[in-house]
This record gives sequence, structure tokens and C-alpha cells, in this order.
Amino acid sequence: YRHDESGVEVSIGGSQKGLMLPPGLSFNAVSAKTRRAAETARLPKFCFDWGWMRENNVDGYFPYTPAINMLFGLNEALAMLQEEGRDNVFRRHRRLGAATRAAVAAWGLEPICQEPAEYSNPVTAVLFPEGHDADAFRATVRDDLGLTPGGGLARFAGKAFRIGHMGYCSELMLLGALQGTEIGLQRTDTPYLPGGAAAAQRTLSA
Repeated sequence: YRHDESGVEVSIGGSQKGLMLPPGLSFNAVSAKTRRAAETARLPKFCFDWGWMRENNVDGYFPYTPAINMLFGLNEALAMLQEEGRDNVFRRHRRLGAATRAAVAAWGLEPICQEPAEYSNPVTAVLFPEGHDADAFRATVRDDLGLTPGGGLARFAGKAFRIGHMGYCSELMLLGALQGTEIGLQRTDTPYLPGGAAAAQRTLSA
């Protein structure tokens, strides 16, 4: 938690996911206007009670038990990002995203995103074939292989799965996850074409 000369406060808390850090931290920039609005707001609040946070921060403390391990983790994640270099991190995410989409195409499946210009480099959401349960597939690869792809959200629940390729993720880690995904597609009798991991490897090699 920090208050600088611009009058903007930054709070660490909540449940946003960091680049190379497990869920547990978020960053909030709070202007003076926001603080004034919060003072008169009638909605119940706890994590976003800026007045409570300011009172405790006078002595450099949190108004609750801070997630010290997360702060140490954040420090290390930032060091890793600095060491690799921001441009290199973004480049790696683009490469891993392209490799994942190549695997999806080779499987004969399709990403939820239909506009190439809008493809997400952090994560690829994959539509599951009609009449097949994406959550059953996810349960199989989790139980059999220890692989945990994300689930489809909202109207895509049970109809899609997500492959993350952001943060602490290397080519080897991604290729292993894609091969595990392919094994899961086979074990759940999901209609697909083999060779997704190989297609991803060719993309990475190129």
C-alpha cells in the first residue's frame, strides 16, 4: 500500500492473478475523487474501504494480516521479468500463443476467438465438439495426467476449455501440456485429428 505525491494510492490485495505468481494479489490505483466517493457510498465494503486502509497505513501496516509470502513471490516475479526483459516476455507470449493455436487447428478444433487480430497471447480458449462434454474431458486429464486446463466460462461452461501460456511457461512446458491435452482428447473419445503438439513444435521451430 503506497500513497505518493500525486495523491494516487496503490493497494495490494484482492484476487487478481499475477504474471508469474499464484492468485492472491491485485493492484488498485485510487484517486482522491474515488476516495471521496467511497466515503459517501452506502454499499457495504471491506477490501475496498480506503479509509480503513489509510488509517492503518500511517504506521506502515495493513488493516488485516498481509500475505507476506505473496509479497516475497511478487518481488521474485518482478526480478524474473526484469531479468528476461519486458519485450522478450511479450515476444515469448506471442510465440507460445501462436504455437497453441497451431495445435488447436491441427486437432481440427477452433478457438472461441474468431478474429485473428484479437487473439489472446496469455490464453487460448478452445470450443469443444458439439455433443461432447468439455468438463468431462478436463476431469479426465486432471485425474489421469495431473493436467488442469481451465474451464469454459458463462455460456461456454461445459462447451470449451482454456490453455494458459502466460507467465512462467516455457516451450517444453507448453509442449507437454499440449501432448497431455491430445492424450485426453483420445481417452474421452473426442473427435479430433492427431498431431497438435507436433504442429506446435513446428511453429516454435519456425
